[in-house]
Amino acid sequence: MTTPRPFGRSLCAMITPFDASGALDVAAAARHAVRLVADGCDGLVLNGTTGEAPTTSDAEKTALVRAVRKAVGPTVAVVAGVGSADTRHTVALAREAERAGADGLLVVAPYYSRPPQPAVEAHFRTVADTVDVPLMLYDIPGRTGVRIEVDTMLRLAEHPRIVAVKDCAQDLAGSTKVIANTSLAYYSGCEELNLPLYAVEGAGQVSTVANAAPEALRAVLDAFDRGDTARAARINRLTLPLVELMMASGLPGAVTAKAVLGAGSVRAPLQDADPQSVERLRRARETLLAHRDEWN
Repeated sequence: MTTPRPFGRSLCAMITPFDASGALDVAAAARHAVRLVADGCDGLVLNGTTGEAPTTSDAEKTALVRAVRKAVGPTVAVVAGVGSADTRHTVALAREAERAGADGLLVVAPYYSRPPQPAVEAHFRTVADTVDVPLMLYDIPGRTGVRIEVDTMLRLAEHPRIVAVKDCAQDLAGSTKVIANTSLAYYSGCEELNLPLYAVEGAGQVSTVANAAPEALRAVLDAFDRGDTARAARINRLTLPLVELMMASGLPGAVTAKAVLGAGSVRAPLQDADPQSVERLRRARETLLAHRDEWN
């Protein structure tokens, strides 16, 4: 079996920079996007959780997609988050992102209202029927309160424009079943599962930590693809201290990613990291980068 990778292997769930006044900084976003691609990212996922999508306006989301599309050129996959709790709003966001140049759409399960599975399925089908670009479904029940169940995923895989999944369900057995029975490209959205999911024919990763260390995260997949699983595991272990601080320290990934990069403030209700957390994050990143020779 050849694993489908419609958006490449190593994608970054990109931060959304704001300027000193709190406005969207498209120039900073473009610069960051170019750096990420230069450092090994195949694609960029915009307007997601790490991109602070709950606090950006529809116009800002569209402007970000346009700016990044222009900055990275036509060969880099740009996937735009368009999820909301309202199917009509999601459809409107999807159409705007497509017009702005997105290659694909990240569509989260509708949250808060916790619809039953037939309604979840109908939501995704409605969006997929509306646009001409492919969809990556976003399964993150810890945030949405609703799972995209395995049987639902198996049915949705039959839709020609539903091609991928960002998998944050923490259910490796369920994901393996879908991978084995469909052509859906499964991208890990939880860094601790990047390598395990890849080993069962996942497509790759959509990573928050890639904002800070894209080369290291890609190197894990590169080593695995060369058949050097021991090296893949070793590099993966080197990333863990930074992964834990960015993703499991009690601070949201948007906060830790901006903190470690010195990339400005987050929008309320999120709050910037305290100085001690910033220092720990930066030390962990410096330690990881000091081992660059081990993965080059």
